[in-house]
Amino acid sequence: MNKIVTNFQEADIMLKMQILDQLPTSVFAVDNKLNVIYVNNAAQKILNGTSENILGKACYNLFNSLHCNTEECRMRKAIDSGKICSGRNEVNANGLKIHMEYFCVPLKDENNVVIGGLEFAVNITERVQYEAQLKNQSKTIREMSTPTIKLWDDVLLLPIVGVVDSMRAQHMMDSMLNKIMETYSKVIIMDIQGVAAVDTAVANHLIKITKATKLMGCECIVSGISPAVAQTIIQLGIEMGDIKTKSTLSDALAEAFLILNLEVKNNS
Repeated sequence: MNKIVTNFQEADIMLKMQILDQLPTSVFAVDNKLNVIYVNNAAQKILNGTSENILGKACYNLFNSLHCNTEECRMRKAIDSGKICSGRNEVNANGLKIHMEYFCVPLKDENNVVIGGLEFAVNITERVQYEAQLKNQSKTIREMSTPTIKLWDDVLLLPIVGVVDSMRAQHMMDSMLNKIMETYSKVIIMDIQGVAAVDTAVANHLIKITKATKLMGCECIVSGISPAVAQTIIQLGIEMGDIKTKSTLSDALAEAFLILNLEVKNNS
């Protein structure tokens, strides 16, 4: 009877291992010392090895990932805490850099004692590359949508079109301050004619930008305030302080010339 039970258990284990071997996901198990006690076919392919030369070796020596032998190791955390842990990691295998999203589960015996850990990892390299591409595209779009232009000697122009949120406001501030530092400009005109609506958040963003430019020794003039935007600012009770405002870009440029003690003469 015991032999039949043993044979059944072995057959059950073999079946489970065959199922794991068919998964495209990397799966391996370790003992409490992080020595590999099981590895499926997908993991063997990543390591370019076989179970014979992988089993018994420390997982951190095989995968050589960013988390290996650090406090970020999710396998170590899962074994020590007895809880499921997950994270993103970067594995260096066969000269290739592979981005993985991995999950570690504590392995327990029949007495509920943790005897090791099980890890399964999904290759997300393509997803990471796509996310990086989207991030670069978003950065390019932001830079195109908020260009800081040299309008005149010592005069910069930042035309703003569309919606201003926290992220875009921060990019605008960074762009303006860097341009001021590069050109040593004394005046910057922030034209908001293309901003359809202004609320308290947008107004606060604009006020912060003007204060930041003043700290750089550059006077900021806000132009292009439409009647609708002016009414909204008054209705919301937004205090613009000592910020210079002009209705048109040409008026703002004339104000910039006054600040710089410049005079435009007609030679005709």
